[in-house]
Amino acid sequence: MRRHTVRTTVGLCAAASLAAVMGTASAAPPGAQAVKQQPAASVLVDCFWHPDVRPTDFILACGDGNSRLVSMHWSQWLPDAATAEGVNVVNDCEPYCAAGRFHPYPVTVRLDHPQPWKKHPELQHYTRMTLVYTDARPEGYEQVVSYPLWN
Repeated sequence: MRRHTVRTTVGLCAAASLAAVMGTASAAPPGAQAVKQQPAASVLVDCFWHPDVRPTDFILACGDGNSRLVSMHWSQWLPDAATAEGVNVVNDCEPYCAAGRFHPYPVTVRLDHPQPWKKHPELQHYTRMTLVYTDARPEGYEQVVSYPLWN
């Protein structure tokens, strides 16, 4: 009989302590104001459907990897746009892609047009990437190139 009394007493004390902690944890102190939540950062979705924030590299040509961004340094990453400096490494595919050489071209990268991501609608993802070649550029490329990004 004594064993049940001790067990019951311990259980009631634990429940009372938990209730006291939960009650005070959820109560706001007098005069406290609600904190406005900052919008979540938008993400960049890669070729493998992984969301990323401030990646240092990014594959542009998902099928063959013949164009990618490397050494990206982000100066801004906001919910509506992001900006970085980096290098676009592009395969010249001469005489064919498997035998081609990769050449580096410095670029400014801008991400914008965030939209809800179909895979995770609670996340915003950038849907457009613009590259500005700041020096030389690959043959046949314009100085400013914009790409729609996958959803």
